Amino acid sequence: MRSNFVFQEIWVGLRRNLTMTVALIVVVAISLSLLGTGLLFVKQVDSTRTYWQSKVQISVYLCTATSPNPACRGAVTQAEQQQIYQTLTAMPQVEDVSYVSLSAAYAQFKHDFADDPSYVSTVTVGDVPPSFEVKLRDPAADYNIVASAVTGAPGVDSVIDEETILAKFYRLLDGARNAVVVVALILIVAAILLVANTIRLSAFNRRRETGIMRLVGASNFYIQLPFLLEGVIAGLFGWALAACLLIGVKSLLLNNLQQYFSYNVGLSVTDLVEVIVLAMGVGVLLCGVTSFVTLRRYLRV
Repeated sequence: MRSNFVFQEIWVGLRRNLTMTVALIVVVAISLSLLGTGLLFVKQVDSTRTYWQSKVQISVYLCTATSPNPACRGAVTQAEQQQIYQTLTAMPQVEDVSYVSLSAAYAQFKHDFADDPSYVSTVTVGDVPPSFEVKLRDPAADYNIVASAVTGAPGVDSVIDEETILAKFYRLLDGARNAVVVVALILIVAAILLVANTIRLSAFNRRRETGIMRLVGASNFYIQLPFLLEGVIAGLFGWALAACLLIGVKSLLLNNLQQYFSYNVGLSVTDLVEVIVLAMGVGVLLCGVTSFVTLRRYLRV
């Protein structure tokens, strides 16, 4: 097989259908980048959920002198604090209990709102309540049992289920991920149709050449190979653009989410490489298979 003839036919096909080829590359790039963004969101949500599930699930906030809760009658006493601690540690559903003092709670508050010094200046040490941070053995099954044991107890201001708060955040990320994936699938369908039209036009424009090749005994594979490679090359160009877009998504969007969280739950370079490689496979298969199916129908000489 003469490789220079194959490459020449590929160049002729791409040049004759330049507008369609450029449109195909753009559509493939956008669809693969959106699909990859959805996969990156999946990895981000999974890593965040895994991190937080190993952390605190319940915060038991204690009364302070300024607590607005009518059940609080001044700051929690040492005896009340000790009783709450004993109640929590005695429960089999509780894995670990740690105490956060007034000064430690205020220090954490200043760290979390360091970008808003005017707001921090309005809060004093006594305004941020101390708490017991409770880690459960089974958050889904044990929360109600543990919460009911300390809710309303002397010295307890409120009980916060951090898993419920994070679940709302997870649903938000899941919704964004699903929307991105749905749009990506729609664009992949559009890319399939565009690949089919591009290959069909290329086959039609070169029907005379393919007819002559068939008459002189060229095999079906030899005739179809330039068309197949046209689709694959367009898919690879689209994937290259999508890879650049995915790098931008991770660098400019997902990495910037870390400024809102003081914990290392970001995506690694390995996660990005895995998604880019998967996108390449999808792009090559999409263009290659579509080209092959189209040729079987329209390249009958």
